[in-house]
Amino acid sequence: MITLAPGAVTLAQLRTLWNGAPARLSDDALADIDTAAASVERIVAGGATVYGVNTGFGLLAQTRIPADRLADLQRNLILSHSCGLGEPLPRATVRLMIVLKLIGLGRGHSGVRRTVIDALQSLLDADAMPVIPSQGSVGASGDLAPLAHMVATLMGEGRIDLAGETLPAGEALARMNRAPLTLGPKEGLALINGTQASTAIALDALFLGERVFAAALGSGAMAVDALKGSCAPFDPRLHELRGQPGQIAVAARLRALLDASEIGTSHHDCDRVQDPYSFRCQPQVMGASLDLLVNAARTLTIEANAVTDNPILFPSSDEAISGGNFHAQPVAFAADIIAMALCEVGSLSERRTSVLVDPTMSRLPAFLTDDGGLNSGLMIPQVTAAALVSENKSLAFPASVDSIPTSAGQEDHVSMAPIAARKAVRIAHNAAGVIAVELIAAAQGLDYHRPLVTSPALAALHARVRALSPHLDTDRYWADEMAAIQAAVLAGSLADLTVLD
Repeated sequence: MITLAPGAVTLAQLRTLWNGAPARLSDDALADIDTAAASVERIVAGGATVYGVNTGFGLLAQTRIPADRLADLQRNLILSHSCGLGEPLPRATVRLMIVLKLIGLGRGHSGVRRTVIDALQSLLDADAMPVIPSQGSVGASGDLAPLAHMVATLMGEGRIDLAGETLPAGEALARMNRAPLTLGPKEGLALINGTQASTAIALDALFLGERVFAAALGSGAMAVDALKGSCAPFDPRLHELRGQPGQIAVAARLRALLDASEIGTSHHDCDRVQDPYSFRCQPQVMGASLDLLVNAARTLTIEANAVTDNPILFPSSDEAISGGNFHAQPVAFAADIIAMALCEVGSLSERRTSVLVDPTMSRLPAFLTDDGGLNSGLMIPQVTAAALVSENKSLAFPASVDSIPTSAGQEDHVSMAPIAARKAVRIAHNAAGVIAVELIAAAQGLDYHRPLVTSPALAALHARVRALSPHLDTDRYWADEMAAIQAAVLAGSLADLTVLD
């Protein structure tokens, strides 16, 4: 059980939560929530006009709503905003959305009652994930449509995936022994204003990307040994002179992976002068990508702890200040950075595979197969990797530079953060496929150097690959093996490495 301390939740905790760890708010956070809820009660009783508490929304903010219609106001807000389309978000992403919403509300500046927190917590406790369409948010004023779908299920509307069984929300709530939630003043707005959907999707991309990156370090090192490439470009003195932290870290990891390789020591006096850039420039390219991922992780950790609804309450003075913390531009930039970094990781990997299957470059059998001509070997898996890389290039164009006015011009600049984040997730999946092909190619290349063996670290990785894809003797059906290794990359089972902490 992770006790959430809003404002201080760490990246490591977020990763654990993404992996399914149980969570609930700290007692201090619950006390802060109660203080903010009491502030809303005083504001309503005092008769002041406050946006989202007793007014309409967006361009209708000048419309004052009478006290006896405030519950209708909040209900209508949720129903009218539950208008997403597209495939549902993955369960892990939805779960992270709920956790992030709890963290934001737990800062004590949103004005919801404890009963709302209990309703959200009940979803986590029962493994009840709202079915949330993935499309419909432009990333300001918050992720309105996705979060509205989340809240609507607590009111008995929409659908809930209850431990793997999709049910009408009302039926799922009944099984959970929960009554439908009735929202109080400001609660609907507090729940749907915010960047929690964009941030959850971007964190999904980040954590998947971390696994892809770690696997790519292994596949890249294995490819160096398969090529009988040089370890000199990984000399720490080179990288200390440049000083880029990611570059230094990647070079150190490659040295560790290649340490004590018989294949490496067998060709110290060979006639090859320099290896292609995709091999010897791994510290520079992968290191730059790592630095980008680290920066994105910092931004998303801050955002996960942020108060991003509107208006924001300051209970000590009963003030409600309208601002723009719901604008997800930081998340949009972070997601685009993740996308670009992973695009390059995949691009570099595909080039190494291309070298390994080319006998003029690798000095290995053409397409890493015996009896070439009769057998095509890894000819077309490399084409698949190339296709994924090119698809990633088109996806990597930043969404954050786009905007479109919405809500009758009131919301005249938006972030496109959820679009950027969803693209980053797609790029991570594609890059995992590219790494899968390289792992197969590099494992085959190592086999051709027997009886010489690779390093202990790479031998362990080779064994994991071979458990999913045996040595190639003659052509066979490739797709299932490639998909299995791609899945293993995304699951983190091919690289025991956390690169962002």
